[in-house]
Amino acid sequence: MQKYEMLIITDAALPDEGRDAILKRLEDIVTGSFSGNIISDDRWGVRKLQYPIKFKTEGFYTCVTFEADENGSVKELYRVAGLIAEVLRVMITKKS
Repeated sequence: MQKYEMLIITDAALPDEGRDAILKRLEDIVTGSFSGNIISDDRWGVRKLQYPIKFKTEGFYTCVTFEADENGSVKELYRVAGLIAEVLRVMITKKS
């Protein structure tokens, strides 16, 4: 199993329930489809964006550390996150 870190920027105007639903959906992909596990879920809060993304100037940052097999889990997370309108950006990196 490989360790990954996923940084998610969601719309700052989104209520906590909506943000929790998005995170649960992405975490379910890791734990369900790819038999991985979530190590930590660190919520950084609302921060000003360096440049506007989808006409938004602020975003809510969340960093999720997880373990998963390398059999397409990262591609699937990028695909699903791209379909969610409230997600402004996602970045997934391998952690050594």
